[in-house]
Amino acid sequence: MSNLKKVNVFRRNLMRNLTKGIGRSDVQKSGQIDKSEIKKVLISRPNKRLGNLLLITPLVQEVTQTFPNCKIDLFVKGGLAPIVFENYGNIDKIISLPKKPFKELIQYLKVWTLIKKQNYDMVINVDQNSSSGRLAVKFSNAKYKFFGDLPENVHLPYEDYDHIAKYPVYNLRYALSQFGVEEKKDPVALIDLKLSSEEIAKGKTILNNIVDGNKKSIAIFTFATGEKCYCVEWWEEFYTALKKEYEADYNIFEILPVENVSQINFQAPSFYSKDVREIGSVMANTAVFIGADSGIMHLASASKVPTVGLFSGANVKKYEPYGNGSLGVDTNTNSVPDFIRIIDLILKK
Repeated sequence: MSNLKKVNVFRRNLMRNLTKGIGRSDVQKSGQIDKSEIKKVLISRPNKRLGNLLLITPLVQEVTQTFPNCKIDLFVKGGLAPIVFENYGNIDKIISLPKKPFKELIQYLKVWTLIKKQNYDMVINVDQNSSSGRLAVKFSNAKYKFFGDLPENVHLPYEDYDHIAKYPVYNLRYALSQFGVEEKKDPVALIDLKLSSEEIAKGKTILNNIVDGNKKSIAIFTFATGEKCYCVEWWEEFYTALKKEYEADYNIFEILPVENVSQINFQAPSFYSKDVREIGSVMANTAVFIGADSGIMHLASASKVPTVGLFSGANVKKYEPYGNGSLGVDTNTNSVPDFIRIIDLILKK
């Protein structure tokens, strides 16, 4: 581990220890919530990663459905959120921390001042382990403050509770039930980029210029960060099997990362773009996406593509794609023939 990573790990652990007591007490009941009076909500997720921003879209949809008269502000980091939430009509302000707060200290402090100045009806922290997220809830002016976790004596009986896109929704439902709001039993919404029909049509045109427009397409993404990235030899074996099984009837093409690298040495037709919505629009026109746990994997899922997420760690339940026939695959307990069987089941639906 590099010295910079060690410093960041130490900083995160220190902040979590300092803030872990914030908002951990039981929800204090204070009458009933009149849903029609909730007009302004802040959702706190100060993170800049594409995947983590996409994974809060189910919570945004939940808040919108529960409080249809509300406008939502997002407290995030970096500049991706306006792109991800471009077609969410009820998003009002996006309050963004700078990527490097110590280099932009004045802007960093201005953001916290802006949160303090707003008068929210409700503030919701997404990630219970986020020290900045919890602080934002504490720092804000709001009648209802939800810190992203449950009272210590409460355990919700959902098999998928561990999923990072779902537990914030379940927690919110429970918290609201303590204020007289009926607890929903509907499945949690899918993560959703909300691509327009025009964007999807443009994506089809782009894809048809890369591969045979008369055949369905299989998209692969061979990159990921750190230990999540499978080696060249692993991808060579998998790509060879994909070609043998599907090349006659399907296009197989590779979506390239911003680093413009390929674990199959650019053997397949490829698509490169830095435009998140354009990448999503291309993937929306494919039959299946296959890739390791990454922001692009979540982007595929948010583009409503059947997504096969490849996981080599113990975080499958937390991050696996869901909906539209998607699933996460543990590559420690499955082999290439297993992957082919899984892909067959998706393609034959």
